[in-house]
Amino acid sequence: MTNYLSLSLNEIHSKLVNKEIKPLDLVLEAFDKIEKNEKLNSFITLNKESAIEEAKRLEQEEVKGLLFGMPIAIKDNIVTKNLRTTCASHMLENFDPIYDATVVEKIKVNHMIIIGKTNMDEFAMGSTGETSYFGNILNPWDLTKVPGGSSSGSAAAVSAGITPFALGSDTGGSIRQPSSFCGVVGMKPTYGRVSRYGLIAFASSLDHIGPITRTVYENAVLLEAISGEDTNDLTSSNRVVPHYIDYLNQEIKGLKIGVPNYYMSDVINEEVRNKMKEIIMLLENLGCKIDFIDIDYLEYAIPLYQVIALAEASSNLARYDGIKFGHATNSYQSLEEFYKKTRSEGFGDEVKRRLMIGSYVLSGKNANIYYEKALKIRRKMVDSFKQAFTKYDLLIGPTNTDVAYLLGTKQDDALKSFYDDLLTIPLNMAGLPALSLPVGFNHDHMPIGMQIIGNYFQEETIYALASALEKTLNLDLESGKKC
Repeated sequence: MTNYLSLSLNEIHSKLVNKEIKPLDLVLEAFDKIEKNEKLNSFITLNKESAIEEAKRLEQEEVKGLLFGMPIAIKDNIVTKNLRTTCASHMLENFDPIYDATVVEKIKVNHMIIIGKTNMDEFAMGSTGETSYFGNILNPWDLTKVPGGSSSGSAAAVSAGITPFALGSDTGGSIRQPSSFCGVVGMKPTYGRVSRYGLIAFASSLDHIGPITRTVYENAVLLEAISGEDTNDLTSSNRVVPHYIDYLNQEIKGLKIGVPNYYMSDVINEEVRNKMKEIIMLLENLGCKIDFIDIDYLEYAIPLYQVIALAEASSNLARYDGIKFGHATNSYQSLEEFYKKTRSEGFGDEVKRRLMIGSYVLSGKNANIYYEKALKIRRKMVDSFKQAFTKYDLLIGPTNTDVAYLLGTKQDDALKSFYDDLLTIPLNMAGLPALSLPVGFNHDHMPIGMQIIGNYFQEETIYALASALEKTLNLDLESGKKC
């Protein structure tokens, strides 16, 4: 088996330009690696026949752009025309979309080749990769541990070297959390930077699409490719998209960086906190000014998420009634029983739990008691973040409270997995951009992720700091994996 996909993006691009390799070589290598790493269960649907056909077609074209001919994996809640899109659910087990999501159109415009749809927590509801109808996804660093979620398969595929690029979605940390657990780079851009058109909705005011990659450079290239205004998504921004790689060598000396005290509290694993302290000292030595600060209402992130996200989910998932598409029960005596059985059979336990909570939140007076109050507190949290960014260029902290843990650890308590997203949820509430960067390892050589948070539409500042740290730390992110 060839190993071209272990090369850097620029090296692969150079080989394509010089005709040393063809897009087909990269595609066939990716599928070989999928087969070799089949135990990871990182893919639900493969696109092998079409990918090979597209690779052969691209051989006849001039190599255009860094992403030309590059394999990419797409999370299975992003619709792909004529390529099965399941949301890792029995409800959509046989769903073949009739159109492409906007990000998928942009992927194709850049001549990238989709190799398949990645496994995930069902309907993006989960943070461990264990709620998929198609089985658990495993962590390439340790097959006994969770990869994080809900973009589990995307992070695992990149981490295992199957593909340099993947797309994920992030509602409460679903790009950043698995990126941290799997030792890769994951970016949740500013809300509106990337179109959500074609993303099967979980919670519309919190959902984001973003890139998961091996390096900061590759992340910046992919984010630029998928960003921009979209008339199909009225929440997308018309701001000019920067050429992000121009900022990767930008001077970070003099940057003012805030560390929220909440992100360094006793709830954070001691090894993770100690690693953050090392990073803070390193940044100070590089000329950054670091202050510990308070952000109001962070302690309410979990209950806010449970009210807002689950209320929106119950509304968004009401469409899955078996009438127009998706699973439909075969045994019923009345329309009411048809709806009940269809949804009971189609959704898994975690989705059902969340929909029941969301339905309760929106029922009658509860909408004012819970949902409206949660929105008010959310606005106050957002105001506190905005105030912080009048003084600081960036905020930093751990991505997660701990490193990846054993499979099955949190399946006995439905609330436990919410706390995996304790440090990531606030940024979805605020719509701020945030990136997870590998910054070290714990005593078991499991990756530790650091979260870099920027002001609205300031992804380039995040990339500048992330790139400087990546180069300075120069971590070995390949040895020690058990896949």
